[in-house]
Amino acid sequence: MRAWRCAWLAPLVPLLFACTTVGPDYHVPDHAAVRAPEANGKLLGSADPAVSVGPVPDAWWQLYDDPRLDHLVRQALAANTDIRVASANLRRATAAFHEVEAENLPQGGIGASVSRAQLSGESYLQTTKPPVFNLGDFGPGVSYLIDFFGKLARADEAALANVEASEAALDLARVGVVAQTVRAYVQGCAASHELEVARHQIALQTRTADATHRLAAAGRAEPTDAVRARARADALRAALPPLEAARDAARFRLALVLGRPPAALAPQDIECHEEPPLKQPLPVGDGAALLKRRPDIRQAERELAAATAKIGVATADLYPSIRIGASAGLTGLLSDLGSGPTVRWSIGPMLSWNFPTNGVRPRIARMEAGADAALARFDGVVLRALQETETALSAYARELERQQALRLARDQAEEAARQERQRYEAGRTPYLARLDAERTLTDAESALAASDSQVAMRQIDLFLALGGGWQQANQPNPHAPAPPPTSDRGHALPKTDIPPDTATRPHGAAPPSNHLSGPA
Repeated sequence: MRAWRCAWLAPLVPLLFACTTVGPDYHVPDHAAVRAPEANGKLLGSADPAVSVGPVPDAWWQLYDDPRLDHLVRQALAANTDIRVASANLRRATAAFHEVEAENLPQGGIGASVSRAQLSGESYLQTTKPPVFNLGDFGPGVSYLIDFFGKLARADEAALANVEASEAALDLARVGVVAQTVRAYVQGCAASHELEVARHQIALQTRTADATHRLAAAGRAEPTDAVRARARADALRAALPPLEAARDAARFRLALVLGRPPAALAPQDIECHEEPPLKQPLPVGDGAALLKRRPDIRQAERELAAATAKIGVATADLYPSIRIGASAGLTGLLSDLGSGPTVRWSIGPMLSWNFPTNGVRPRIARMEAGADAALARFDGVVLRALQETETALSAYARELERQQALRLARDQAEEAARQERQRYEAGRTPYLARLDAERTLTDAESALAASDSQVAMRQIDLFLALGGGWQQANQPNPHAPAPPPTSDRGHALPKTDIPPDTATRPHGAAPPSNHLSGPA
């Protein structure tokens, strides 16, 4: 009898020894763009004296040493709607992971029913009609899916990668919000700066027009000279409304980033009259640090890991599914429930195996194609990150050169205006010559102010391309996601901030730290 009781285990013995996790084990492919030596070396523009190869600070906006800007960034990180959306997506991905993890646990339930029924006599091979009975049924049941071929392990792996991808998406949203906040603030400062220069130009041109009009009235100048002078003054006044509109638009954009209505942000809250300068060369690091820091690269890599794990989930459908179950309870006449004849119980395995003609192989092919597409996207994100950084670095260096040339021109115009002022005071040059020199100076100042604005914009473009700003953005706020999730077995889910170089964890093992080695 003992041998008979254990006979049902015999078919499971080969499967126990054949237990494996099907599907490819994930690792960053050796031929991926992220492993190219050229991608991990120095940036092409890092030799420019305007930048340094030092590490990019986490809170890069603090390099401007502007307390008002720092306060605005903190507000934006706490209330921006894009960050709230990304936080909710992370919580959703974490809940989905726990849902998948729950499949690793025994599944159970309990049922109870009471009915008054008349059974069919012929179903029991009787010709007489049975009486009406009060029937009852009560009992619990439990089952456990034995993950012989790693379907649950691969599903767990894919869900974990999705959580990490959502976490990277949240960090990417933070990077964008910081850059938008700094850009809107600096654009407002630049518009105010250019407005001051434009008003100075108008004041000088108005003085020139008045002087020309007096000279024409005295017969010492042509009437057309006075008309041209007034026309220039009017043309300069026409430049004020666009600059004022640009300043207002910057304030409204800042209110949007801060998650407020435009009317809730008073102009004095962001009052600024010139672009905040950097007091040191802009640190850019190298290619390897860039690839580890940018959240969009980490997100694309985690999406590739999830797509690879889904191949294993689909492949496991080619193999049998084995579930061990047990149930017990009471079934019989309601008046007899609890007596010996109503007791029932059962225990044993249940095996199900679908034929591969039900579309499993096409599904595997679909998942493999999805993984190939994810790898291509990953490579594209890496190459785009390098392209954006090199482009921003070159544009910043060239604009600095232009700014330097314009500053020299402004200094020369300032010296010429000083000399003309001295000559006029000595009675050696007419008044119009002095005003013409001052007008040349204001034109140079206007061009330099526009270049200062462009330099500030290029700085922000470069900081955005470098991908910093999310590391210290993880601070408590009302819309922050829950703490890092843990699996139902107590394993902490790591924050994957750089692509992994090892196979993902087997089912039930603690997830590894994800690190990117150098080029293969």
